[in-house]
Amino acid sequence: MIDLHYAPTPNGWKISIMLEELGLPYKVIPVNIRAGEQFSPEFLAISPNNRIPAIVDHAPADGGGPFPVFETGAILIYLADKTGRFLPTELRARSNVIQWVMWQMSGLGPMLGQHGHFALYAAEKIPYAIERYRDEAARLYGVLDRQLGKTGAFVAGDEFSIADIACFPWTITHKAQGFSLDDYRNVKRWYAVVRARPKLQAGLSIGKFVKEPFNEETRKVMFGQMAKEVLGRK
Repeated sequence: MIDLHYAPTPNGWKISIMLEELGLPYKVIPVNIRAGEQFSPEFLAISPNNRIPAIVDHAPADGGGPFPVFETGAILIYLADKTGRFLPTELRARSNVIQWVMWQMSGLGPMLGQHGHFALYAAEKIPYAIERYRDEAARLYGVLDRQLGKTGAFVAGDEFSIADIACFPWTITHKAQGFSLDDYRNVKRWYAVVRARPKLQAGLSIGKFVKEPFNEETRKVMFGQMAKEVLGRK
């Protein structure tokens, strides 16, 4: 059994999708990030970066005790290695998939996250910040579009992999962030194919639990002030 400490966000969806695609038994443990549950000592013991999602594998391959894993790229690789699925074993193919997972982790997710923050959530709308991150997000959509034009199928080649699982949840936000997939025809084709996967749809439906309303208090919790109070001050 795997415990999934989770909230329904693009990063959370990566792991619920992966677990559904793999068919592994798991238990969802909701983490209400608007109420600050990500700062609890219990969660920090699993995810020291106070970010969801995180997992605890109660049946690791080494036969030892429960094993926690945090950071979505690390979780995807761990689960792929555990099951032998969605990550090739051949050196070049494996490296190619991991490169695109790292690209998502370092680029697509953070830049879309920053654009979403400044364009949609920030109390003060700063034109320079919005333009800066929108331009970078558009550039990254272009990188993904060119890559999919080369592969003709999935992000890292002919086979569905953890690279697709990593990238897809962030592209779900395209409408909210003001992007049109009509501008990226290869992404649009890939998006439709991936979204149609039944187990991926099941992963997206996981954990639609009630959230706290978004207001000044939840803004403080989610965007840094509470982190300073809980983690940074002695």
